[in-house]
Amino acid sequence: MRLYICEICGDAYVGGDKPKNCPFCGAKENFIKDGTEASPIFNREGEISEVSKKNLLATYDLEVKAVATYNCMAGKAQNYWQKAMYKRLAKVELEHAVIATKLLKIDAPKIDEVTCSDDMAENFQKTIDLEDNASKLYHKFGKEAEEEKIKIFFTAVAQVEEDHLELIKNFI
Repeated sequence: MRLYICEICGDAYVGGDKPKNCPFCGAKENFIKDGTEASPIFNREGEISEVSKKNLLATYDLEVKAVATYNCMAGKAQNYWQKAMYKRLAKVELEHAVIATKLLKIDAPKIDEVTCSDDMAENFQKTIDLEDNASKLYHKFGKEAEEEKIKIFFTAVAQVEEDHLELIKNFI
C-alpha cells in the first residue's frame, strides 16, 4: 500500500497503484504524486490577482450550481446507474467548489436546492451544456491567470469537465 496525494484537491488516496484520476476531484494522473512529494496548489505561497479572484468566484458559482443541479437530477433518476452517476458528478463538482474556496480563503460552499426536469433526456442535454460551458470557461480562465497555481487549477478542472462531457455522451 502507498499514499498518494492529489496536488489539485489535496486529498489522499491509499492504494497499491496510483489511480488514473483523482477519486475525489477527478484530476488526471499527472497531478497525483507520491505522498511525500505532493504540494497541493492551495498550500503554495503567493498572492492572487484580481482577475484570478474574479474567475475563481465565477468558478465557485458555476460549481455550486452544478452540484445543486446534479443532486436534483440524481433524485429524478430512473435507475440506479443514473442516480449513482449524478451523485458522483455532484461530489466532484463540490470538490472543485471547495478548492476554489481554499484558493480564495473564503468560507466553505453552501449548496441551495434547485429544480430540474423529470425527463432524463433533457437532463442529459443540460449536463452536456453545463460541462461544455465549464470546460471552455476554465480553459479561458487558465489563459487569463498570471499565477502558476491558478493556471494549474484551471487546466486540471477543464480536463475533468471534458471527461464528464465524454462520460455523459456515452449515455445518449
